[in-house]
Amino acid sequence: MAETSDRRHRQRGDRALVPAKRLAGPHIIVSDADVRLGVKALRRRCAIMRMVHDAAGDPPLRRRAAGFEGLARIIVGQQLSVASASAIWLRTARLCQPFEPAVLAALEDAQLAAAGLSRGKIRTLRAISAACGNGLDLARLEASSEAEIHDALTAISGVGPWTADIYILFCLGRSDAFAPGDLALQIGAQRALGLKQRPNTEELREIAERWRPWRGVAARLLWTYYAHLKNVARASPL
Repeated sequence: MAETSDRRHRQRGDRALVPAKRLAGPHIIVSDADVRLGVKALRRRCAIMRMVHDAAGDPPLRRRAAGFEGLARIIVGQQLSVASASAIWLRTARLCQPFEPAVLAALEDAQLAAAGLSRGKIRTLRAISAACGNGLDLARLEASSEAEIHDALTAISGVGPWTADIYILFCLGRSDAFAPGDLALQIGAQRALGLKQRPNTEELREIAERWRPWRGVAARLLWTYYAHLKNVARASPL
C-alpha cells in the first residue's frame, strides 16, 4: 500500500521522498515559532503537507510539562474526551499535592478511584511511581536519545509505545518524534495520501520517514487535519 502511494507521489514530483538531512541533535519545539519553522520546511518538501496545511491551518503547539506529572497526565487522559480527561486530571492533581511519585504512592486506591481513575490507570500510575522510586530519573532521561527514552518508559508495566511516543512529542517537544500507532494520525494520513486502507503502525512509520527531521510537526499537522475533516463532516448536510 505504501509502495503504491510512493509511486503516485513520485509522479507528482514530491520532493519529500528525497531523504531529509537530519538535524544535529534533537531540536526541541518550545514555541509556536518552532512549529511554524517546521511547517515551512514541510511545505517546501512535501506536496501532501502543503495540502494538509492549506486545508487545516497552523497546528497548535500542544506542549505539556515533562517528568512524572507530564507522564501521569498522559495516562489519565487516555481514551477519554478532552472534557472528561481535564476534569479527572484536575481532581487527581488536587489529591496529589505536590504531584510527586511518593505522594501519589501514599494515596489509597479508593481516593484515586473517587477522582475518576480506572483500576488500570491506577495500576499504571503506581507502576510509574514505583519505577521512579527504584531509580528511574525522568529529568535525566530528557537528555537521552528517543530510542532510549522509549525503551525506559515502555519497560514500566502499563506504559505502551503510544504513551511513550506522546510523552516524547508533547512533554519533551522533540521535533522528530512521531506516534505511528495513533488512530487519528493513521486516519489523517490515509485521507491526506488518498490511501484505500488505513495504514497500520509499521506502514505509517515508513510513510513518515519522508517528513524527517520534522515528524513531530507533521504529526501536529495531521492531527489538525483529522479534526478539520471531522468538522467538515459534521457541517455537511445529510
